[in-house]
Amino acid sequence: MTQAQHSTKAQAAQQRVNPITASIIQGALENVAIEMGYKLMRMSYSSIIRESEDFGAALCDTQGRQLCECSKSTPLQSGPIPGYVKGILKEFKYRGDEFRPGDVIIHSDPYNGASHSPDIGFCVPVFHSGELVGFSMTTAHHLDIGSCQPGSVGVVVCADAYAEGLRFKALKVYDQGKRNEALWQMIRDNVRVADLVIGDMDAQVAACHVGAQRLIELVERYSLTVLTDAVKDLFDYSERLMRTQIEKVPDGVYSATGYIDGFLEVTDPTVKNLPIKVSLTVDGSDITVDLTGSADQVNGYAINMPFLGTVNVAVWLTLRSILLDSVVFGNIPQNDGLFRPIHIVAPKGCIANPVFPAPTIARFAPGNVVADTVMKALAPALPEQVCAGVANLKAVTFSGLENNQQWVHIEIFEGSYGGRFGKDGMDCVDTLYANTRNNPIEDIESHVPLRVTQYEFRDNACAPGKWRGGLNSVKEICFLTDGGISVEGDGHARAPWGFNGGADGLTSSLLLTRQGKAPVHLPSMLATIPIRKGDKIKAIGGIGGGYGNPCERPAEQVLEDLLDGYLDTESAERDFDVVITVDGVIDDEATRKLRATW
Repeated sequence: MTQAQHSTKAQAAQQRVNPITASIIQGALENVAIEMGYKLMRMSYSSIIRESEDFGAALCDTQGRQLCECSKSTPLQSGPIPGYVKGILKEFKYRGDEFRPGDVIIHSDPYNGASHSPDIGFCVPVFHSGELVGFSMTTAHHLDIGSCQPGSVGVVVCADAYAEGLRFKALKVYDQGKRNEALWQMIRDNVRVADLVIGDMDAQVAACHVGAQRLIELVERYSLTVLTDAVKDLFDYSERLMRTQIEKVPDGVYSATGYIDGFLEVTDPTVKNLPIKVSLTVDGSDITVDLTGSADQVNGYAINMPFLGTVNVAVWLTLRSILLDSVVFGNIPQNDGLFRPIHIVAPKGCIANPVFPAPTIARFAPGNVVADTVMKALAPALPEQVCAGVANLKAVTFSGLENNQQWVHIEIFEGSYGGRFGKDGMDCVDTLYANTRNNPIEDIESHVPLRVTQYEFRDNACAPGKWRGGLNSVKEICFLTDGGISVEGDGHARAPWGFNGGADGLTSSLLLTRQGKAPVHLPSMLATIPIRKGDKIKAIGGIGGGYGNPCERPAEQVLEDLLDGYLDTESAERDFDVVITVDGVIDDEATRKLRATW
C-alpha cells in the first residue's frame, strides 16, 4: 500500500466532525458562493458578466485553500481563485503589509496566481472577533483594461505584459473601510467604457461583502473550531473521492499531442501550429501531468498561458470531469482536496509556463487545447468516460464610437463537444473550462450598435460516429457604425479528433464581408482591424469529433438528423451507410447491403 493510500484510510478513520454536521456546512458554504454569484450577476453592467456569466465567486481559508465555489460561474474564473488569494498573500508578505477589517484588495497579476490580466479579482479578508478567518473573493472578465487595443480579448499581438493594460498586484481599493479614491480614479482614467468597468468592479466588491458576512454568520453559528474541522474533513473527503477514482485507472503513461493554431497568416513557423504535448502518468492514486515538449513561449504574441491560473485549472477541470462525473457522483465538495492527488509539470519558458514579461492576455483558446489534449491522452484508458475532440471557442471584441462615446462589446462564439459513450456530443455550447453562456440577441442589439442578421445551426455539418459530434452555430453580426474587431480563437487549422472509429469533426472559420465585396476569411488570432458601417462578421463554429463506428448508428437516428438538416442524403449514405429515398424514407434493403460490408 502506498503512503497516499495509508494517508487516505487514516483520514477516513479520523473524522473530526459529525458527518451530518459536515454535510450541512458543505451545503451552507456552497449556498454562500451561489448567493455571491447572483449578487454579482444582478448588479453587473456589462453583458460579459450579466449574460455570459464570465465570473467566479468563492470562499478560501486563511491559507488560500478553496472552501467552495459558485456553481453559476465558469471554471476558468472560480478555479483560479485559490491562486489569486495565494498571490495576494505572497505580495503582502513581501511588502510587509497586513490585512485589516474593512480592507478590499484588487489583484490581476497573471504571474502571481491570476488567470490573465482582464480577469480582475477583488478580495475581502474576513475577520471574526479580530481574527482573520478566511477570504471572500470574486473574479470577473472586464470589457477593457486600458490595453494597446480596444477591449480585453483579441489583444493578440503586443510586445510584452506591460502592453496588455493595467495589471494590479494586491492593492487596497479600500483600506480599513476607506475608499482609495486615487486608485479608483486612476483606473477610471485609463480604461475605455469606464462607467461599465467601474460598475462591474463595484458589483464584485458588493458580492465579496455578501460572502464575508455569510462566512461570519457560519462561524457564529457553529464556532470557528467546528467550522475549521468540518472544512478539513471535507477536504479529506474530496481527496478520497478523487484518489479512489484514480486508483481505478491502470498504472502507466498516457500521451497525446494537440496543436494551437497560433498565427496562421504569419510566415514565421515558430508562431503557428504550436504543439501541446501531454504525458500523463498514473501511479496508484496519484496523477502527474507533464507538458514537457510543448512549444516554447512565444514572444511578442499574447497566447502564452500562465501556469497558475490557466494551465493548472485546465488540467484540474478535465480530470475532475472525467473521473468524478456529476451525473454519476452527484454534488461533491468542490474544494482544495480534489487537487491534492494531481501534480502538474511544465518547463519554465514553454508556452504553458512562460517567463515574465511574456504576454498572456489571449491564453483563453490555447488553454482549452491543453484541456482537450489531457482528455485525448486518457481516452484509451477510460473510453467510456471521455468525449471525442471538442471544437474550440472564439472570442471577438467589437468596438467603436457612437455620438463621440466609446463602446465595447465582447462576444464569445460557442464551441461543441465530441460524441461520448452512449450520447451524441453537446451542441453549440462553451466547452471544457470556459462554460459561459451565449448572449441573447436582444441584449446585444439593445446595448451596442450591432445587428445580429443570422444565428442558426450549421446545415449539413455532422461528424459521423455511432454517437455524432456536437453541432455548432453560424452567427453573423452587422456593424451599424464604423468600428473595429479583434479576435482570439482556435480551430481553423485542425478538426477535432474522432475516437474509437468516429470521424474527425469540422474546423471553424470567420468571414468578413465588406459592402459590395466578396467574403474574405480571417485568421483565428487577429489584432484589431477597422470595420465600416454595414460590414458583416460571420462566425462558423467548429463541429466536435464523432465517437464509434458510424455504421452502428441506428438508421432511424440518421434519418432524424437528415430531417433536422444536420446532413443530406449523400452524406447519410457515404458516412453512415444509410440509404434514404427522395421521399425521406429509409431504404432498408439497400442499407442492409451497405452495412453488411463492414
